[in-house]
Amino acid sequence: MKKIFPLIIILISLSLTGIIIIQINWFKNQLVIQQERYSDKVGKAIYSVTQDLSKHPMTGGLALGRKQGLQLYPDNLSFNFGRLPSIADRYTIQEIQDKLKKALAKEDLQNLRYEFAIANNLDRPMLEMQSENFLRESADTSHFKTIIFPIFNNSDDALPGYEPNENLIVIIPDFKAQVMQSLTWMIVFSILFTAIIIAAFYITVRTMLNQKKMSEIKSDFINNMTHEFKTPLATISLAVDALKNEKVINDKSKWQYFNNIIKEENKRMNKHVETILQAALMEKQEFKLNLTAVHIHPLLSGIIDNFQLQLQEKNGKAEFLFNAANDKIWVDEVHFTNILSNLIDNAIKYSNENLVIKLITHRTAKHFIIQIQDNGIGMSKETVKRIFEKFYRAHTGNLHNVKGFGLGMSYVKTIVHAHKGTIKVESVLGKGSTFTIGIPLNLAEA
Repeated sequence: MKKIFPLIIILISLSLTGIIIIQINWFKNQLVIQQERYSDKVGKAIYSVTQDLSKHPMTGGLALGRKQGLQLYPDNLSFNFGRLPSIADRYTIQEIQDKLKKALAKEDLQNLRYEFAIANNLDRPMLEMQSENFLRESADTSHFKTIIFPIFNNSDDALPGYEPNENLIVIIPDFKAQVMQSLTWMIVFSILFTAIIIAAFYITVRTMLNQKKMSEIKSDFINNMTHEFKTPLATISLAVDALKNEKVINDKSKWQYFNNIIKEENKRMNKHVETILQAALMEKQEFKLNLTAVHIHPLLSGIIDNFQLQLQEKNGKAEFLFNAANDKIWVDEVHFTNILSNLIDNAIKYSNENLVIKLITHRTAKHFIIQIQDNGIGMSKETVKRIFEKFYRAHTGNLHNVKGFGLGMSYVKTIVHAHKGTIKVESVLGKGSTFTIGIPLNLAEA
């Protein structure tokens, strides 16, 4: 597993990197292709408009003009001699705008933003007419695309040498951005599927790491369980051999002594079995709370009394700071006693000499708070994060007297959550730990 796991990570990482590179290259190629398609479609649309504009010149060599010429009548009607009518003479800006819209719509480019102008093709070109924002958009020479088509006079009545020579100029502002906008859904789906692949990769790696961690934890659990059962079994075996000895058989006190050893070790093994079975029930949630009104202060005092011998061995003491005026809450007395006992037992186990355990209570508007503080060896940040994991056991450094399966704290968390409560831990390595339990005051109604 140690060799395969890094190989799997490398292969998945290479695959993911390759997919992302392919997606980026595909998008670049698609953008180029789409730009060419847009250019072709816009060209076709503009060409059709220029063809349409070339079909209807005024005839007879003399054309009615709107701009300049000899004024003959009071209503400003004028005649232009020797000049065929220009596009500006024959069409309004709105008419040309409508023609462009229809032509672009035929090419499925109805959402394309553009500006246009009509310019003559003299030595010094001049704009004869332009759309509202043409001059402003044409100032940004780096982002727009310009398409120019000539407008030829196709009239048979045109005078020789007087054919107007004009150009239809169309600029497409932010051409690349507009093309990219047309690929929005492709980009969105590409990013979405890439994100899904990355998420799947992350979940896979995290699952593998968790499985690896669980495998290590279960291996530790099996080792601990083997040790916990091996010791009483060895003791029972020695006691049974001793009971076969004739001297022991004839000495009633010795016989009773070895018999008691067998009973105690048997109880110890049964306790271990019960712990494992209880953990299995907790995992399946196959238990029900028997809620009763319990006074917490005498309960805590009674639990401490049961640990007096252990406290004396550590030259320790317990201090009570019962700040809650009303200490009655609704809990399952058996399970709640067990979890408080586990926390106090851990405080004693993971400590040095001159241990001080502080038991603090107080009430808030919605919760009854119980704090168990100690000045023991404390925990690292890693241990604080994992303290409530099943089978996890904190590293005790130079302490080698701590036994167990790593199920106690998992049991504590499960029971607290079953009471709809909260539990948190604060710890500083070498200075001690504080466990804070909050139980809802309205639990009996829940």
